[in-house]
Amino acid sequence: MAFRVGVLISGEGSNLQALLDQVHGRDGVEVACVASSRAGSRGLERAAAAGVETAVFARADHASRDARDAALGDWLDDRRVDLVVLAGFMEILGAPFIRRFEGRLINVHPSLLPAFPGVCAIEQALDYGVKVSGVTVHFVDEGIDTGPVVLQEAFDLPYACAVEDVERLTHEVEHRLLPRAVRLIAAGAVSRDPSNPRLVRVEGE
Repeated sequence: MAFRVGVLISGEGSNLQALLDQVHGRDGVEVACVASSRAGSRGLERAAAAGVETAVFARADHASRDARDAALGDWLDDRRVDLVVLAGFMEILGAPFIRRFEGRLINVHPSLLPAFPGVCAIEQALDYGVKVSGVTVHFVDEGIDTGPVVLQEAFDLPYACAVEDVERLTHEVEHRLLPRAVRLIAAGAVSRDPSNPRLVRVEGE
């Protein structure tokens, strides 16, 4: 039985493409479905090209955010996903959705959390003048990028670098770190410490 992954996107879908290229159809892992918050997003084209089922769950098409989240959750459950990956999903998901998929919902964030959570993380880091940035893959909880960390990777920031340069470096890291996290979770190598749920054990790391 394949380990089934559902991916949520909003735009370009470059992290989705990394998952399709590096994870989909390998070692018993399948990208089973892709949902977008926006119709016409490039990520939907990437998924369709790989033969992956897609759907759109725009907030405006539902009576409320909770109604959208419930419909999205039902769609994911109907496709029997084992893991939900937020890969550039630029929408807030409500607490009921997060609780529904607790322990099965991960996000990739362009900073070394807990530094610079929320939006515009790269701009925040540059404004602060940090010398090191990076990428975090973490479980999602009800806070803003506050869930337990699965994997992190750091890189040095050049002096007076442009946002575009840091975005490029960040994407390079994201495109290898997120697939690695999904492979580890699918292999059963990631577990939470029952005595301290903030701690995540990753075997083989």
